[in-house]
Amino acid sequence: MLDFLDFSILDALDIVLVAVLLYYVYKLLKGTVAINIFIGITLIVLIWKITEALQMKMLSGLLGTLLGLGAIAVLIVFQPEVRKFLLMLGSTNFSNRRNFLKQLKFLKTEIHTTMNVEAVVKACDAMAKTKTGALIVLERTHNLDFVKSTGDQMNAEINQPILESIFYKNSPLHDGAMIIKENFIIATRIVLPLSNKHLPSRFGLRHRAAIGITEKTDALCLVVSEETGKMSYIKDGEFVFFKNNNELIETIRYDLN
Repeated sequence: MLDFLDFSILDALDIVLVAVLLYYVYKLLKGTVAINIFIGITLIVLIWKITEALQMKMLSGLLGTLLGLGAIAVLIVFQPEVRKFLLMLGSTNFSNRRNFLKQLKFLKTEIHTTMNVEAVVKACDAMAKTKTGALIVLERTHNLDFVKSTGDQMNAEINQPILESIFYKNSPLHDGAMIIKENFIIATRIVLPLSNKHLPSRFGLRHRAAIGITEKTDALCLVVSEETGKMSYIKDGEFVFFKNNNELIETIRYDLN
C-alpha cells in the first residue's frame, strides 16, 4: 500500500530541484498579476500528483487531462513573460560569459544598483517644469542591443546637467530615447518598438514607445510629456503611479534591485 513512498537519492534530488525551480519562478513573478495564476497552477499540479500516487484513477485522470489541455491556455496567459524570456535568450551573446551571466542575475538573492537614480528623477522633474520632452530607458537584466543599434552609442556617466542638455530642444541628440545602464548613458536617439495597446489621446508616441519596450523586456521607462509637462513611470507595459519624487526614487531603486 505504501510502495509509492519508497524513493531513491535521485528521487530526493528531483524533488529538491523542482522546489528550487518553483522558488525562482515565484521570485520572478512576485509582485505581478501572473503570480496568482502560477500559484493556482502549482496547487492543481500538486493535487494531481497526490491523487496519482494514491491511485485515485478517475480524479487523477481528470486533472491530467485538464492540465494537458490547459498547456496552450497557460502559454497564452503567460505570453508576455514567455516573450521576455525568449527575447532575453535571443539577445544574449553566449560567447561572452560575463554578459550571459548578467542575463541570469535575477537568480541572485540581492542585487545592488550603482545608478544615480536621484539625478535621473531630478533631471526629469526639471524638464517637466519646462515641458521638455524626454524618454529614458533604464536597462535591467534583458539585453537591449537589438535597439541600441538604431541610435548613437555613448559612454557618459550620468548627472543632471548632462541629462537635461541631451533632451534640450535644440540638441541634435534630443530626438528618440536614451538608454541608461548602471550609471552610464550608453545610447541616445534610440528608436523603440511601439505598443499596440489602446491609449487615451493625451498620450503620444513617447508613451507608446515606453510601453512597447517594457512589454517586450524588463526595462523601466521614464517619460516627460512635451505637451502636458507630466512625468510618467512605466514598468511591464503599465503606468506606475507615485505621489512625489521621493517615492518615485525609492520605487525605481526597488525595481532595479
